[in-house]
Amino acid sequence: MIRRAVLLLLASLLLCAGAGQAQAAGYRYWSFWERDAGRWVYATQGPSLARPSDGDVQGFRFAVSEDSANAVRPRGTADFATICAKTPAQEGRKRVALVIDFGTPSDAPGGESPPAARTACARVSPDATTAEALAAVAEPLRYDTNALLCAISGYPEKGCGEQVSRDEQKRKPVAEKSAPSNDGPSLGLLAGVAVVVALGGAAIWQVRRRG
Repeated sequence: MIRRAVLLLLASLLLCAGAGQAQAAGYRYWSFWERDAGRWVYATQGPSLARPSDGDVQGFRFAVSEDSANAVRPRGTADFATICAKTPAQEGRKRVALVIDFGTPSDAPGGESPPAARTACARVSPDATTAEALAAVAEPLRYDTNALLCAISGYPEKGCGEQVSRDEQKRKPVAEKSAPSNDGPSLGLLAGVAVVVALGGAAIWQVRRRG
């Protein structure tokens, strides 16, 4: 009985360690937004389907988010008049203001640094989609086989909507990279496991001695 209890406790500790490591912060991807009455609203359709009107402001933000409910909005408050001030209207064409926010270093894939956020005014045909407007001012774009937007202006160089762990999201500054990693079980947990193993061995030895 004692041996069984010790083994069950040890298994529970190891399962807890695995569960902590399995927690995910979300996914790293480009989110698509529309400016409505001065605020950003998460787009209800993808950029390859959305067809903005002349004078619309749309945005893209690269970040790690769990889902659309807590996705990070593009930064900046520039409106259509400001973004398209140097792009005059043209008959038979429409203008779409775009805000492209490449995110922060903590959201960047390993080995990459985000470019500075920027705005652009795309002058495209009246029936152009947001994807076509984006392609006119921010190539190269990269998509996966499911038409998911993976990169704008070549950023990031690789990856597309990959899952990100909490440990990766809480990446330490460069100066702290030499510090012990937090990816494995904590020191306290390992010590606890060691104690359980030691107690288990002692208990089993006592049982055998009495027998």
